[in-house]
Amino acid sequence: MSTSPDVSHTSAEKPAKGWSIALWTAQVLLALMFGFAGGSKLFTPIADLAKNAEWIRDLPALIRFIGLSEFAGALGMILPAATRIKPGLLIWAAYGLVTVMILATGFHVVRGEFAFTPVTLLIGAVAGFVAWGRKRKAPIPPRTATMHTEPQKATAV
Repeated sequence: MSTSPDVSHTSAEKPAKGWSIALWTAQVLLALMFGFAGGSKLFTPIADLAKNAEWIRDLPALIRFIGLSEFAGALGMILPAATRIKPGLLIWAAYGLVTVMILATGFHVVRGEFAFTPVTLLIGAVAGFVAWGRKRKAPIPPRTATMHTEPQKATAV
């Protein structure tokens, strides 16, 4: 009888393919959604944005900051994982999007716009799922540096 604990997933094991597929799907959906939303908040004239929500006219710097945050989060959902350069940044991008959605929920509640809260909470939960999944279930390994060195010759002692 073995006394070692049953470990279903260690860092040396490759994560289940299902986790990777689910996380990549969530990442791509978040990147598309936040890329579009953030890009429109960054690049659309304030007067055009204010046609949909009057408050935007009063807080143009806030809407541009939100757009920048969303757009950066969208890039963070894809680039670190796809390039495997600093893949831990993906987790921080997901945490950032969770924060954006918590703040959006609070903003809509304060304004009495309760119809938006289920959507913001759901999107925040998806971003939280990505952060948790990439940290615990299917981390993306960093790119390994290849050493281009000449093999050493054995020397006689």
